[in-house]
Amino acid sequence: MRLYEFLRNISFFFRAPISPYDFGYSYRSSFILHNFTSKDAVLDIGSGGCPFPHATILADRFIEPTCHRTAKFISDGRPVVICDIHQLPFRNKSFDYLVCSHVLEHIDNPIKACEEIQRVSNAGYIETPSFLKDALFAWAHGMHKWHVVSIKNCLVFFEYTERQSEGIRGSEWREIIFGDHYHPLQQSFANNQDIFNVLFEWKDSFDVLVMRLDGTVEYSRYQGNFHLKDS
Repeated sequence: MRLYEFLRNISFFFRAPISPYDFGYSYRSSFILHNFTSKDAVLDIGSGGCPFPHATILADRFIEPTCHRTAKFISDGRPVVICDIHQLPFRNKSFDYLVCSHVLEHIDNPIKACEEIQRVSNAGYIETPSFLKDALFAWAHGMHKWHVVSIKNCLVFFEYTERQSEGIRGSEWREIIFGDHYHPLQQSFANNQDIFNVLFEWKDSFDVLVMRLDGTVEYSRYQGNFHLKDS
């Protein structure tokens, strides 16, 4: 057994590492069920350095790199709108589909942002890192305000405690996944993106539940031009 483990470990040096930067939108194809056509108007909010392939309009709050995004902004010649997700400058139901990937964990007001998302689009896809991902990479502290869970047609936002946001308080996992040498955990990470991320596709509308550290709970159900709210 020791010889087998030794030879296996040696073989790792001859294999190329599996970089998360190579994932793009490939793993999302199994979770995005919308049938895109050339006539679809598609908005990508927070597109950053990896715009959604079917997006016809890109939207972001900042073009230049920030503490939340170090990658260079890429538009590929598509129209770009600078805006705040809490107040989108688009008419009601302007889009057939809306993509919002790795944005909502940062924002101040999930209720308002999700209402705006539903107001301007008929359907869409939302992605956030899971608590597991944030904890293992230990990068949420000072960056992410919320960890999110999807339950049927509802997104549940939990405000991070200081300790939760610190994660494992180390860079060991991050160094393995982004390392220059192959490690079998890289394959495990690549093959289980639905565990490391919340992958949420919606149509027509979805519910939002927000749980804050001060004990307050907010709930919103979007229905056409009005919202049912409890707090």
